[in-house]
Amino acid sequence: MRFEPGEALRETSLYEPVKAFLENLGFTAKGEIGGCDIVAINGDDPPVLVICELKLRFNLELVLQGVERAAACDEVWLAARLSAGRKGRESDTRFRALCRRLGFGMLGVADSGEVSVIVSPVSPFPRSNRKKRSRLHREYVKRRGDTARGGSTRQPIMTAYRQEAIACAVAMRDGPRRPRDLKPLSARAQNILRHNFYGWFERIDRGLYALTPAGCEAIANMEIPPASTEKASETAAEA
Repeated sequence: MRFEPGEALRETSLYEPVKAFLENLGFTAKGEIGGCDIVAINGDDPPVLVICELKLRFNLELVLQGVERAAACDEVWLAARLSAGRKGRESDTRFRALCRRLGFGMLGVADSGEVSVIVSPVSPFPRSNRKKRSRLHREYVKRRGDTARGGSTRQPIMTAYRQEAIACAVAMRDGPRRPRDLKPLSARAQNILRHNFYGWFERIDRGLYALTPAGCEAIANMEIPPASTEKASETAAEA
């Protein structure tokens, strides 16, 4: 992947080269997990969980994002496009020293698409919030495939919850189902049907659910509800 001169870049432009870099290190990476641009895990037991945040240039906001993510993972990497003429923050020894002190790694993405390590994460910091890490890891594992490019904004995210709701709805196209019938598709099928976050399901008898007209239409057109209200509501629905 190469960035052409004058090309209008977005954070998502950095996703593929950074993802490939992490995968070459032995990680499996996915975009937009739990609000993080990239989440990657390796095959260790327990796995090392890495969060990587993307920006078009290194700045304080990127560092603050790393600070916010640090409690939920084992390593934080900050990735940005390298500035022309070595005039960016990546050339500032104070900025690099700050990242070293925080334990953050820095990745520079050249116009050629090549990714280089500017600062390595010097040592894994303690997992100070196991609940956050566990929630992030659970969403990563349940998410089927890599359905979102890291760095996406104002775009609906295909979460694991939505994937399972779609699977339940597709299975119900031929007729009503009981939650236990859908257990092979989703361990939380009962909650998905009962909370009915998307308005796709209705209870027609005790323990028996069918698709609503909205559900039939949504599955036929694969309509995706707006992501703006989903995160908070899905968290409540999962409880």
